[in-house]
Amino acid sequence: MGHGPAVKLGKDNAATIKTRLGIKMFLVYTLVYAIFVAINATNPAAMEAIVLGQTAAVVWGFGLILLALVMALVYNHFCTKAEEQMNK
Repeated sequence: MGHGPAVKLGKDNAATIKTRLGIKMFLVYTLVYAIFVAINATNPAAMEAIVLGQTAAVVWGFGLILLALVMALVYNHFCTKAEEQMNK
């Protein structure tokens, strides 16, 4: 009853590259998010400023979401490229 994996699993020669890239991207995102939190903690009035027709807090929030999506696409691109080159 059940089935096995959809693909043959084996050693991933690109795992080190993918891990390093993931950690670097995580640190970049964490830094941007920490700046957002620091601004909110130290100067919450700054987040009330109107930017692009919305409050700065809303613009920052959507910016963080957009940054995460873009970073996911970049990560996928470079990981796929590394896998294709190293897992032949």
